Amino acid sequence: MRRICLFVGLLCISVMGMAQKTNIIPEPAETKASIILGHFTVNKKTQIILHGIGHENAFFYLSAYLKNYYDVVLLSWMDTPIVTNAIHLRYLKTAKPVTGAYTLTVNKDGVYIDGDDAEGVFHGVQSLIQLLPPVKGKPFDLPYLTIRDYPRFEYRGMMLDVGRHFMPVSFIKKYIDFLALHKMNYFHWHLTDDQGWRIEIKKYPQLTNVGAWRNGTIIGKYPGKGSDNTRAGGFYTQEEVYDIIEYAEKRYVTIIPEIEMPGHASAAIASYPWLSCFPDKNTKLPESMRADVSKNKNGKLVQETWGVHEDVFCAGKDSTFTFLEGVLDEVIKIFPSKFIHIGGDECPKSNWKICERCQERMKKEGLKDEHELQSYFISRMEGYLNKRGRSIIGWDEILEGGLAPNATVMSWRGEAGGIAAAKLHHPVIMTPTTYVYFDYADSRKEDSLNIGGFLPLEKVYNYEPLAKELSADETKYIRGAQANLWTEYINNPRKAEYFSFPRMSALSEVVWSPKAKKSWSNFERKLPTLFKRYDLWDAHFSKAYFDINASVIQNAAKNGIEWKLESKKVSPETTIGYIFPDNTSTYSNYSKPIPIKETGTGRAMVIDTSLTFTIDLKQNFKVNKATGHSTTLKFAPHENYRANGAFSLVNGIVSETGLSNSDWLGWAGQDMDATINLGKVTTVNTIQVHSIDEPGSWIYKPKEVTVWVSDDGMKFKKLASSSDFHPDTLNTGYYILDLNDQKARYIRIVAKNSGTIPAGNAGAGSPAWLFIDEIQVN
Repeated sequence: MRRICLFVGLLCISVMGMAQKTNIIPEPAETKASIILGHFTVNKKTQIILHGIGHENAFFYLSAYLKNYYDVVLLSWMDTPIVTNAIHLRYLKTAKPVTGAYTLTVNKDGVYIDGDDAEGVFHGVQSLIQLLPPVKGKPFDLPYLTIRDYPRFEYRGMMLDVGRHFMPVSFIKKYIDFLALHKMNYFHWHLTDDQGWRIEIKKYPQLTNVGAWRNGTIIGKYPGKGSDNTRAGGFYTQEEVYDIIEYAEKRYVTIIPEIEMPGHASAAIASYPWLSCFPDKNTKLPESMRADVSKNKNGKLVQETWGVHEDVFCAGKDSTFTFLEGVLDEVIKIFPSKFIHIGGDECPKSNWKICERCQERMKKEGLKDEHELQSYFISRMEGYLNKRGRSIIGWDEILEGGLAPNATVMSWRGEAGGIAAAKLHHPVIMTPTTYVYFDYADSRKEDSLNIGGFLPLEKVYNYEPLAKELSADETKYIRGAQANLWTEYINNPRKAEYFSFPRMSALSEVVWSPKAKKSWSNFERKLPTLFKRYDLWDAHFSKAYFDINASVIQNAAKNGIEWKLESKKVSPETTIGYIFPDNTSTYSNYSKPIPIKETGTGRAMVIDTSLTFTIDLKQNFKVNKATGHSTTLKFAPHENYRANGAFSLVNGIVSETGLSNSDWLGWAGQDMDATINLGKVTTVNTIQVHSIDEPGSWIYKPKEVTVWVSDDGMKFKKLASSSDFHPDTLNTGYYILDLNDQKARYIRIVAKNSGTIPAGNAGAGSPAWLFIDEIQVN
């Protein structure tokens, strides 16, 4: 008998120490199974009991959630003595509370959520919600466990751009709900831009009478195929904004409004032309994008296209600052947030350079250049807000010319700006394009119109906001991270959801979960349940996670290519079928990489009877004399755009989807200089070089492409050059060079970088990007 008791005791200790796996996202800091195995079942007699005051938001939220998503109504009570079969919400008010922390316990008597503060109680409710089944009609069986949880970073955010495309109030509230469900606590609301002013300012009614509306929107991807000639826009009344703020506060989400300055000001200038350095100059609209109604108008207009525009707020006029102070007076009256975002990014200086008032301001203030003038502008507005108890956030360009004394820097052009600001002991929010720009495609086969770029789910999940370049002391200035959803090509709520999920869920673990608790494999394990929960929430989401992972590899002889296919295991029965070339409807079973020896189309499909949707892939191959052959590069591409190195230039794949294709090589300010070894002396007729021309994204086509040939790889002679770009899609195209049946073994191709981006364009003054994805030798 004594041995039996000892065995039971050891079993209990063993179970007590076991980590409990759940499907909660973000992953809690600590989850332990109970000593006693079992489940508490929520039934019709289960009560929700609120103990004390100050955390009623969680109480009402949970009741509404159960009713809205499960049609379940439970009796709810306040300050009722502890009873069994109940969900207890308690605000413990501990001596040393951790903001947002909570403990959640499930045992035979019910559920106990104990928050270190009211926000913690609310977060505990979010975890309870994710212990519930992801579909209606299932029993609410909750495993016995204890969770102790708290956030890793104080700032956990999402930005939504409503300047490019207006989103209705109902969606703003829904988006805030999504943030709350992921324990994210900041909603950065991008309210003004060149294409629209979205918040009512009673002192300046023209901002919404004029600035909230544009006469049309470009068709297709920038630079576009003209305008759709359709009036577009909208704005939020102050009453609507107050309502949204109250809605967010009940979910412990702080709204940070962004009022762009000194750039991205076209909508404001269209409303009040005297804000410009040159009020009498007509707004520049590229002829290809002018709506018909705009062609008949003179003066200042709300922009119809994307990119960066040179008509910015005049820094030389005191009236500009009086205007912005009037705007901010109303903004800070409406928004309780400590932080006001004032933009500061992508401000061309071309008008300031020739504006007499701006030059007088620089002389008076002892400013050596226009970068310091921007710093003056930002610092002046910061001082105005600081005196009123608010602090500014700005994009990392506010570092240029000197950082305003109390500014928080939002680092978007990589992490360098954030690192520099942290070393200056300024607060930083990390939001680099390469990890958290959710307007980038998450699928290589994304077929909807998008800005380009490629940001898969796993890359978001693996982001680490604490840069290795920072010391332990400096990392304390990294307040957290956020993702940005820019909406140039996202014109409706469903598409906004599609580009947000499941990447928002991945980001939530980046900013909430302890680094040691993060596990990609564990996150993958939770995805099937998460996707069902998205359906429950009516969240439109991307299924790119299930995409077939197709890659092209060099064959063993280094003179050809093979097509390699991989897929997620939806079930043990999952297989891949393929067709190549595309001249039959019968799929072969994939078992090893497929040799690709001719131009043609390959198709692949995941075969699994449990799938409720189709996972397929189509790939066009252009096989030529260079395909698969050894290639070298004189200059390494940028670390963010290396693809598979030089092999990507001869892998037989020509991008049909812009930068969302992963095979592009990119150089910032450098030429592409590649040499292909054809293996033997070969007759060559033409060379085709495929590139991108997308100035709005800082990407410029080569100035010129030149070809040299050699028989021995040592002595080269120049044969041809061309500066003629032949578009094949809206943003990509070829350079074609005629070699007239020249014999050669080695071919050297140099694509000349465009150099420094000219004034008045996005990224003015920065090195132009050059992208090449394929070189064809025929």
